[in-house]
Amino acid sequence: MEEPDVEPAVTVVPGADPAAGQLCFAWGPTEVLVCETRFGRTGGSRPGRPGSVFVFRKDEDIYIDALRKLFNESHGIFLGLQRSEEKLAGKSRKAHLVQVSKNYRSVIRACMEDMHQAASKFVPILSAMELIWNLCEILFVEAAAAGPLLLRLLDWVRLHVCDVDNMVREVLSSEDPSKHELFWNLNNMQTLTEMELKWQHWHEECQRYLQNGTFASSSHMESICKILLGDEDAILEKKELMTTWYHFLVTRLLYSHPTVKPMELRFYAQSSMDLFLGRECSPEPLDTILMAAFAFEIHEVIKECSIALSNWWFVAHLTDLLDHCKLLQSHNLYFGSNMREFLLLEYASGLFSHHSLWQLGVSYFDYCPEYGRAYLELHIERIPLNTEQKALKVLRICERRQMQEQVRSICKIMAMKALRNNRLGSALSWSIRAKDSAFATLISDRFLKDYCERGSFSDLDLIDNLGPSMLLSDRLTFLAKYREFHRLYGEEQFSEAARLLLMLLTSHIAPCFFWMTLLTDALPLLEQKEVIFSTEQTYGLMRCLEDLTAGKLDKQKFQDDVETMKVEMLRLALARNLARAIIKEGTLEAS
Repeated sequence: MEEPDVEPAVTVVPGADPAAGQLCFAWGPTEVLVCETRFGRTGGSRPGRPGSVFVFRKDEDIYIDALRKLFNESHGIFLGLQRSEEKLAGKSRKAHLVQVSKNYRSVIRACMEDMHQAASKFVPILSAMELIWNLCEILFVEAAAAGPLLLRLLDWVRLHVCDVDNMVREVLSSEDPSKHELFWNLNNMQTLTEMELKWQHWHEECQRYLQNGTFASSSHMESICKILLGDEDAILEKKELMTTWYHFLVTRLLYSHPTVKPMELRFYAQSSMDLFLGRECSPEPLDTILMAAFAFEIHEVIKECSIALSNWWFVAHLTDLLDHCKLLQSHNLYFGSNMREFLLLEYASGLFSHHSLWQLGVSYFDYCPEYGRAYLELHIERIPLNTEQKALKVLRICERRQMQEQVRSICKIMAMKALRNNRLGSALSWSIRAKDSAFATLISDRFLKDYCERGSFSDLDLIDNLGPSMLLSDRLTFLAKYREFHRLYGEEQFSEAARLLLMLLTSHIAPCFFWMTLLTDALPLLEQKEVIFSTEQTYGLMRCLEDLTAGKLDKQKFQDDVETMKVEMLRLALARNLARAIIKEGTLEAS
């Protein structure tokens, strides 16, 4: 088990006053709910107004529109890295990882340039992120060896810190470059290759000239000799040209140890920081992170970045890249998940608090093999389903991942919303997708009750095309078959319609409140010129009518005059039809 870290920094919740009384809090997936209580610091109650409630979000950066480009474009790079992992090996794999790292940096820089135009306060933060990432790319991803290492560090300083390129252009564009005030400050114009070829010669020549006092009359030339010899005091005299200690570090290495080995960097870095800043100055968080990188303490880099930066984007993507470089395999967290997965889970959880970026979070959970699915199930249930379009997006995500419980939950929620808004067709469609027979029965009853009141169905297209879905519940089957009865009657297929109507009555799948409607539907068939119902079918209809009037099924008493009149009309029509059917059947037997 790991040793516990130091106490985290105090987080200030604007508006809350812990000195006035006790605070209580509750953790959420991506935020903390803080409220003031009526208890004083000593435990007794305190008078005053009711306590306030504060919502504190850790990942505030998620809601900054200017950073959406960073989140969206890095998502594609992340997915490409995960999908290409199995296809690459050897040198091509390393080259690919370096290119992935550069792609991440290009996204940071593009986002930073956009923010430059908007004068955003996040420019320094993104600049620091690119600075750290680039150094990690050189030391960990590319793993530059002695020789090329210094060349990479020179490029790193030139890109992020040194303004030498602008100085060169300014000097060379002047009428007499040698008389320009910046001419004598350009002490690192040589490339590393040239420096390696001439290193020994320069060193010997400069040492001899310095000892002989050749340039004693020219302070500039003497200063150059000392710099070329790597004299720390001479280099520090030009401190105003080097804005940071790591600029001083690279300059120092260039002139004193151009073939520095990677594992020697930590000693040079520490001494350079001490010389440049002075031992009495406390290092800034950025200094601590860079020093950890120069010391090849990867986990310390990640830890310090997690503390210093305001969101999980940087550490999540950097750790994932380093994990693909096989640099984090031995480091597992004591609570189960490894560092890569832990940071990806935290980053993706933050994305799920955003109204649209949550879709990116799904992919990150997909590539967390241990806890990713559990986290996805937890967060997907918290997405507010404001519209059917959004619900369908969430539903497709769940269906692709065989998350059946979540699929049913989403469909039930949407079915209930549709039912409350009296959108029966949508409610029925969602209940069918949820395979919820009880809810499908409830909605089918609503369809039938509406039919009793209005005499027509809404959403006919849905009912006509239920197909095998009608088997989800008996009531849904009845609804579909009753609609088929109407279709047969409309097509004047009276015999088929009569058989289906009788089947619906005698199978007991019809709700009790709908029996009178079914029997009333039989009236037009009973009054046809041609006998439609046979003697046996007529007796069946009579039994159904008597069961209904006797209250054997629904215990309903016919106190309404209209209902009573319907019953009498049915009895009369059934009696007439029975007589006609007996005569017809007797005539057929006689013939």
